[in-house]
Amino acid sequence: MKNVILSADGELGVYSVPDVVAEKLSEYCIAFCNDWLRNSPDAEKYRHGSYVCYNEADFIEYLNTWVFPDEQSEFIKNLGYCTKIPAPYSQYPSFNF
Repeated sequence: MKNVILSADGELGVYSVPDVVAEKLSEYCIAFCNDWLRNSPDAEKYRHGSYVCYNEADFIEYLNTWVFPDEQSEFIKNLGYCTKIPAPYSQYPSFNF
């Protein structure tokens, strides 16, 4: 498991995710947003007419439920609102939804 930083235009959160997710974070996040949320019947609760509503916690739930149920991702730490990611976290991959 590796650490990443996720946010949804708000506070930054450090999460522990499977290594492959950290190594290809943008790919997994974009697949979640552009494919799963829009097409999966399991994502119906996120759809509201012509738009979808979700945040980084929903991405973690998606990973834990549908993609890596045997490697549970988890929240580690809230970094708060930051314009610049503080050290030592600045080396972590990051994604803003």
